[in-house]
Amino acid sequence: MPDPKSSHILVVDDDNDVLQAAKLFLKQHVAKVDTEKNPRSIPNLIKNKNYDVVLLDMNFTEDVSSGKEGFEWLQRILEIDSSLAVVLITAYGDVEKAVKAIKMGATDFVLKPWQNEKLLATVNSALNLTHSRRQVDVLKTQQKELSAEIDQHYQDIIGRSPAMNKVFQTIEKVAKTDANVLITGENGTGKELVARALHRRSNRSDNVFISVDMGAVPENLFESELFGHEKGAFTDAKESRAGRFEIASGGTLFLDEIGNLPLQLQPKLLSALETRKVMRVGSNKPKDIDIRLICATNESLQDLVQNQEFRQDLLYRINTIEIQLPPLRDRTEDIPLLADHFLQEYVRKYDKEIRTLSEPALNKLKNYSWPGNVRELQHAVERAVIMTDHNILQPEDFLLTSVGGDEPSMVFDDYNLEEVEKTVIRKALDKHNGNISKSAEELGLTRASLYRRMEKYDL
Repeated sequence: MPDPKSSHILVVDDDNDVLQAAKLFLKQHVAKVDTEKNPRSIPNLIKNKNYDVVLLDMNFTEDVSSGKEGFEWLQRILEIDSSLAVVLITAYGDVEKAVKAIKMGATDFVLKPWQNEKLLATVNSALNLTHSRRQVDVLKTQQKELSAEIDQHYQDIIGRSPAMNKVFQTIEKVAKTDANVLITGENGTGKELVARALHRRSNRSDNVFISVDMGAVPENLFESELFGHEKGAFTDAKESRAGRFEIASGGTLFLDEIGNLPLQLQPKLLSALETRKVMRVGSNKPKDIDIRLICATNESLQDLVQNQEFRQDLLYRINTIEIQLPPLRDRTEDIPLLADHFLQEYVRKYDKEIRTLSEPALNKLKNYSWPGNVRELQHAVERAVIMTDHNILQPEDFLLTSVGGDEPSMVFDDYNLEEVEKTVIRKALDKHNGNISKSAEELGLTRASLYRRMEKYDL
């Protein structure tokens, strides 16, 4: 339960004597009491300060005894912050007004002149209610994220090659710390799997793992997505919403493709990491955060720094430890393990009687350059399992864009336009070693358009 000594209360009344009496009494029991005579100041106060309870007069000078003005301000307060407990106070109290106030969302109803003991008990109950509501809001949001994560297909990292053993050793050394980690590697090498492995082995493993694909977030929504927004902050902000930093508090925040963060937002990210506070769009109230940050990129952030597209001080902040994931072509000894893993998975999924891969089939896989890395291998095995008539997979079951060579030729299974587009995109990515900017330029696409197509084809 909340500590009253750390609580913040707002008292709104048009009577200076009432304001003074309330402040003199309540400041003995809570951390801070603000008073306000003009109700029109309420929205600005609530948006810019973290109040736990509002004591609101029902009757102001414009409307002496009906309580109508108090009801209107009650509604405004709850529209701004539905978790905030509001206690209505009036000298003209009756059961009808009390019932209406409670139905509209008031926490309680106090008559003037009040008894101090009664007022204190009411305020303490209201503090507990605000605290409970805010806990429920956080838990609901986290539960949604946890449910989404549970529904996602997850596979362990597989590999015995020296390159992967080096990755595993780094994970074990770094996981228990709260050091910021930057994971680098081409598309399809398993950067998110490594991020999840770090989280599972960390001291935050019982809390949430929140993943944000920075390449899939429209530029105009970056700030809202990361830091949240208040109701009415922009045209479509119909309700207040916590950002990913808030949702991940207590756990791990994974920012995939961090190189896509717009330059103008990078100072805000840097500030959040340094101060451990975030500010929602449309608010002046900072919110404390407690996250472990893991970032990933398939681009050279150093090149972006040189091109003044990425802040050097932010790069220093996010890569306390860097984990480089090798492309699949540099760990071909892991291909039989991976292929067998995917084979068993899809044999179960599609109820097929396939025992293994032939040696010629494995040799074909080993000799392929795998521009899409492990993800491409997974899709190749899945397609082979679906299409084969054999109980042992043969080389002809795998339709690959190239086998060996520096400049792969494009071979299409058919001339379906989507299949052709997918192959061309894969070829461009392979040619530029996964560099999104260069691949997009060669394809005549924007980075955002290329990311959308890569997501569509799961590249």
